[in-house]
Amino acid sequence: MKKLFNKVGERLNRVSSMKLTLLAVLSALIVGAFIIIVSDVDKLKNGDIVGAFSTVGSAYWALVVGSFGSLRAISNTINSSTPLILCGVSVAIAFKAGLFNIGATGQMLAGGMASLWVGFAMNGPGIIQVPLAVLAGAIGGAAFGAIPGILKARTGAHEVITTIMLNNMMAFFILWMLKTDLFQREDRTDPISKLVTAQGRLPRLFGFLDGRSDLVAHAGFFVALGAVAAYWWFLKKSTTGFEFRAYGLNADAATYAGMHVKRLTVLAMVFAGAVAGMAGAAEVLGTYGYASANFAGNIGFDAIAIALLGQSSPLGTLFAAILFGALQAGGRQMQANSDVPIDLIVVLRALIVMFIAAPLLVKSIWRTKSATISAGQTFRGWGS
Repeated sequence: MKKLFNKVGERLNRVSSMKLTLLAVLSALIVGAFIIIVSDVDKLKNGDIVGAFSTVGSAYWALVVGSFGSLRAISNTINSSTPLILCGVSVAIAFKAGLFNIGATGQMLAGGMASLWVGFAMNGPGIIQVPLAVLAGAIGGAAFGAIPGILKARTGAHEVITTIMLNNMMAFFILWMLKTDLFQREDRTDPISKLVTAQGRLPRLFGFLDGRSDLVAHAGFFVALGAVAAYWWFLKKSTTGFEFRAYGLNADAATYAGMHVKRLTVLAMVFAGAVAGMAGAAEVLGTYGYASANFAGNIGFDAIAIALLGQSSPLGTLFAAILFGALQAGGRQMQANSDVPIDLIVVLRALIVMFIAAPLLVKSIWRTKSATISAGQTFRGWGS
């Protein structure tokens, strides 16, 4: 009977979290619509309220079409979502252990450079080179992620500070690496790397369609889905995954139960770094075919919002990353069709995170009578 009650409670909590996420997204879209109307100064001056509302409709419809309205749009959404899924899982793993990994960008850069070396140093066969390059990316990210984990476990240095500093350190280190003879492309003076060999590139998902060079989605998407599946198995089926969850919920109770919390701290950051490193590998081997100083962009920071939106769960993180990827892919179409600036996408993302972080506000706005809604994630304070 107790087991049955636990299952029912878990299911109710899952439904409540899903409702929170959907209401947060809907709230963000409504506020975004209001921003579009208010910013449409010309129509408001002329008293054309209907026209202002039609701008909202055309903008959101263009967003949908640009994300899923054609094979090219779907390809762009998949391509945008791939590194977001991997970095989202990276941050979610640390969240589950009660750690705040802001270092996904640096870990992604480290993994990308490691995979890049395998990508141009070998020349096939692809069936061996590509897995080796992805594995190198995971190892590079894991090694870089281990640094803040060890510092946290040994000295108590907070991972927020150390990961932020390590992000900057890796960015400058890559600038230096891309100027060395080992990595810099021949006959170039700017920080740009050698090209990954054709055998080292991740295959295109729609490569069977000859002549469609605009279909940029690649097999890194399957790597991302595999990471989500592995994350689910790790949380639900492994002893270490259970220890991660216990440690994240209550570090004192985990210590009292005999868990080696310092080891868990290091492992959490190592696993997080490995998945973020694979995101770097996917960008270098799949999207670009080379590395530049900023190939990671803001993906590592977007991943924090994705993990929060997905409640750090495997499926939630996956859908949140696809949502963010769709917004990114559809933003260009929205700007072209409706003259609404692509900056609205950044605003929508921020609004979604804000509503996720304020569940009581969402509950008050929509007058929901569901079970108690929580933010879904807690973190240990400084010095813990």
